[in-house]
Amino acid sequence: MCDLVARTGRHQQRYEDGRRLVAGCIPFRYRANNDETSGDKTKKLVEVLMINSQSGPGLLFPKGGWENDETVEEAAAREAIEEAGVRGDIVHFLGLYDFKSKTHQDACCPEGMCRAAVFALHVKEELVSWPEQSTRQRTWLTVPDAASRCRYQWMQEALLTGFSDWHDKWSRGGGSTNCDPA
Repeated sequence: MCDLVARTGRHQQRYEDGRRLVAGCIPFRYRANNDETSGDKTKKLVEVLMINSQSGPGLLFPKGGWENDETVEEAAAREAIEEAGVRGDIVHFLGLYDFKSKTHQDACCPEGMCRAAVFALHVKEELVSWPEQSTRQRTWLTVPDAASRCRYQWMQEALLTGFSDWHDKWSRGGGSTNCDPA
Protein backbone atom coordinates (compact mmCIF):
# COMPACT_ATOMS: atom_id res chain seq x y z
CA MET A 1 0.00 0.00 0.00
CA CYS A 2 1.34 3.43 -0.94
CA ASP A 3 1.08 6.33 1.49
CA LEU A 4 1.71 8.84 -1.31
CA VAL A 5 -1.23 10.10 -3.38
CA ALA A 6 -1.04 11.42 -6.93
CA ARG A 7 -2.48 14.85 -7.58
CA THR A 8 -5.52 14.94 -9.85
CA GLY A 9 -7.60 17.63 -11.52
CA ARG A 10 -6.73 20.86 -13.26
CA HIS A 11 -7.87 23.54 -10.80
CA GLN A 12 -4.26 24.61 -10.04
CA GLN A 13 -2.83 23.97 -13.52
CA ARG A 14 -0.55 26.67 -14.99
CA TYR A 15 -1.07 28.04 -18.51
CA GLU A 16 0.93 30.55 -20.53
CA ASP A 17 0.26 31.91 -24.03
CA GLY A 18 -2.39 29.27 -24.75
CA ARG A 19 -0.17 26.38 -23.64
CA ARG A 20 -0.51 24.06 -20.68
CA LEU A 21 2.74 24.15 -18.69
CA VAL A 22 4.21 20.75 -17.92
CA ALA A 23 7.22 19.64 -15.87
CA GLY A 24 9.15 16.45 -16.42
CA CYS A 25 12.47 14.79 -15.89
CA ILE A 26 14.84 12.23 -17.27
CA PRO A 27 15.72 10.09 -14.24
CA PHE A 28 19.22 8.61 -14.45
CA ARG A 29 21.65 6.46 -12.49
CA TYR A 30 25.08 4.94 -12.92
CA ARG A 31 25.96 1.27 -12.87
CA ALA A 32 29.22 -0.58 -13.25
CA ASN A 33 30.32 -1.17 -16.83
CA ASN A 34 30.59 -4.93 -17.20
CA ASP A 35 31.37 -4.77 -20.92
CA GLU A 36 34.36 -7.07 -21.49
CA THR A 37 35.07 -5.45 -24.88
CA SER A 38 35.28 -1.83 -23.70
CA GLY A 39 38.61 -2.21 -21.91
CA ASP A 40 37.55 0.39 -19.32
CA LYS A 41 35.78 -1.31 -16.44
CA THR A 42 36.23 1.73 -14.18
CA LYS A 43 33.90 3.88 -16.28
CA LYS A 44 30.31 3.90 -15.08
CA LEU A 45 27.47 3.34 -17.53
CA VAL A 46 24.63 5.86 -17.42
CA GLU A 47 21.08 4.48 -17.57
CA VAL A 48 17.80 6.37 -17.81
CA LEU A 49 14.47 5.34 -16.36
CA MET A 50 11.39 5.16 -18.56
CA ILE A 51 7.81 4.20 -17.81
CA ASN A 52 5.10 2.66 -19.93
CA SER A 53 2.40 4.82 -21.46
CA GLN A 54 -1.15 4.34 -20.20
CA SER A 55 -2.57 5.05 -23.66
CA GLY A 56 -0.49 3.12 -26.15
CA PRO A 57 2.85 1.59 -27.13
CA GLY A 58 6.26 3.04 -26.41
CA LEU A 59 7.93 4.38 -23.30
CA LEU A 60 7.91 7.80 -21.65
CA PHE A 61 9.76 9.89 -19.13
CA PRO A 62 7.74 11.08 -16.10
CA LYS A 63 5.94 14.35 -16.75
CA GLY A 64 2.75 16.13 -15.81
CA GLY A 65 1.08 19.42 -15.05
CA TRP A 66 2.96 22.20 -13.28
CA GLU A 67 0.65 23.60 -10.62
CA ASN A 68 0.36 27.08 -9.07
CA ASP A 69 1.55 26.05 -5.60
CA GLU A 70 4.94 24.62 -6.63
CA THR A 71 8.12 25.52 -8.49
CA VAL A 72 8.78 23.84 -11.82
CA GLU A 73 11.56 21.80 -10.19
CA GLU A 74 9.19 20.64 -7.44
CA ALA A 75 6.64 19.64 -10.10
CA ALA A 76 9.24 17.60 -12.02
CA ALA A 77 10.38 15.82 -8.84
CA ARG A 78 6.74 15.16 -7.85
CA GLU A 79 5.98 13.59 -11.23
CA ALA A 80 9.01 11.30 -10.85
CA ILE A 81 7.64 10.08 -7.53
CA GLU A 82 4.01 9.75 -8.69
CA GLU A 83 4.62 8.09 -12.07
CA ALA A 84 7.96 6.29 -11.72
CA GLY A 85 8.38 5.82 -7.98
CA VAL A 86 11.83 7.41 -7.76
CA ARG A 87 13.34 10.18 -5.65
CA GLY A 88 16.50 12.05 -6.40
CA ASP A 89 18.20 15.35 -7.05
CA ILE A 90 17.30 17.71 -9.86
CA VAL A 91 20.77 18.46 -11.22
CA HIS A 92 20.28 20.29 -14.51
CA PHE A 93 17.64 22.07 -16.59
CA LEU A 94 17.65 20.40 -20.03
CA GLY A 95 15.33 22.73 -21.92
CA LEU A 96 11.80 23.63 -22.96
CA TYR A 97 9.98 21.37 -25.41
CA ASP A 98 6.68 22.18 -27.13
CA PHE A 99 4.24 19.43 -28.08
CA LYS A 100 0.57 18.85 -28.79
CA SER A 101 -1.37 16.63 -26.41
CA LYS A 102 -4.09 14.51 -27.98
CA THR A 103 -5.66 13.74 -24.62
CA HIS A 104 -5.41 17.01 -22.64
CA GLN A 105 -7.47 19.65 -24.37
CA ASP A 106 -9.55 21.94 -22.18
CA ALA A 107 -11.14 25.40 -22.07
CA CYS A 108 -7.82 27.08 -21.24
CA CYS A 109 -5.97 25.17 -23.94
CA PRO A 110 -8.45 24.01 -26.64
CA GLU A 111 -5.68 23.17 -29.14
CA GLY A 112 -3.94 20.89 -26.63
CA MET A 113 -0.62 22.72 -26.94
CA CYS A 114 1.86 22.13 -24.09
CA ARG A 115 5.30 23.37 -23.11
CA ALA A 116 7.41 20.99 -21.03
CA ALA A 117 10.31 22.06 -18.83
CA VAL A 118 12.56 19.01 -18.61
CA PHE A 119 15.27 18.33 -16.01
CA ALA A 120 17.91 15.68 -15.36
CA LEU A 121 17.10 13.89 -12.09
CA HIS A 122 19.89 11.85 -10.45
CA VAL A 123 18.02 8.97 -8.81
CA LYS A 124 18.91 8.29 -5.17
CA GLU A 125 16.00 6.01 -4.20
CA GLU A 126 13.60 3.60 -5.94
CA LEU A 127 10.39 3.35 -3.95
CA VAL A 128 8.82 -0.04 -3.29
CA SER A 129 5.36 1.48 -3.66
CA TRP A 130 4.27 4.66 -5.41
CA PRO A 131 0.97 6.28 -6.45
CA GLU A 132 0.79 4.99 -10.05
CA GLN A 133 2.47 1.61 -9.61
CA SER A 134 -0.70 -0.27 -10.55
CA THR A 135 -0.62 1.27 -14.05
CA ARG A 136 3.10 1.96 -14.59
CA GLN A 137 6.12 -0.26 -15.06
CA ARG A 138 9.65 1.14 -14.80
CA THR A 139 12.43 0.16 -17.18
CA TRP A 140 16.11 1.12 -16.90
CA LEU A 141 17.74 1.54 -20.32
CA THR A 142 20.94 2.78 -21.90
CA VAL A 143 20.52 6.10 -23.71
CA PRO A 144 20.55 4.51 -27.22
CA ASP A 145 17.95 1.91 -26.17
CA ALA A 146 15.80 4.61 -24.56
CA ALA A 147 15.99 6.79 -27.68
CA SER A 148 14.76 3.93 -29.85
CA ARG A 149 11.83 3.21 -27.50
CA CYS A 150 10.61 6.80 -26.88
CA ARG A 151 6.94 7.12 -27.75
CA TYR A 152 7.20 10.84 -28.56
CA GLN A 153 9.67 12.68 -30.78
CA TRP A 154 9.94 15.59 -28.34
CA MET A 155 11.01 13.22 -25.54
CA GLN A 156 13.59 11.63 -27.83
CA GLU A 157 14.89 15.13 -28.60
CA ALA A 158 15.06 15.96 -24.87
CA LEU A 159 17.05 12.78 -24.32
CA LEU A 160 19.46 13.13 -27.24
CA THR A 161 20.00 16.88 -27.44
CA GLY A 162 19.20 17.89 -23.88
CA PHE A 163 20.32 15.08 -21.60
CA SER A 164 23.06 13.45 -23.69
CA ASP A 165 24.70 16.74 -24.69
CA TRP A 166 24.68 17.95 -21.06
CA HIS A 167 25.90 14.61 -19.69
CA ASP A 168 28.69 14.25 -22.26
CA LYS A 169 29.94 17.78 -21.54
CA TRP A 170 29.68 17.28 -17.78
CA SER A 171 31.42 13.89 -17.77
CA ARG A 172 34.36 15.41 -19.69
CA GLY A 173 34.66 18.02 -16.94
CA GLY A 174 33.01 20.90 -18.76
CA GLY A 175 29.69 20.98 -16.95
CA SER A 176 28.47 21.65 -13.47
CA THR A 177 26.24 19.56 -11.25
CA ASN A 178 26.20 18.05 -7.82
CA CYS A 179 26.08 14.42 -8.96
CA ASP A 180 29.13 12.22 -9.07
CA PRO A 181 29.47 9.33 -11.56
CA ALA A 182 32.40 7.83 -9.70
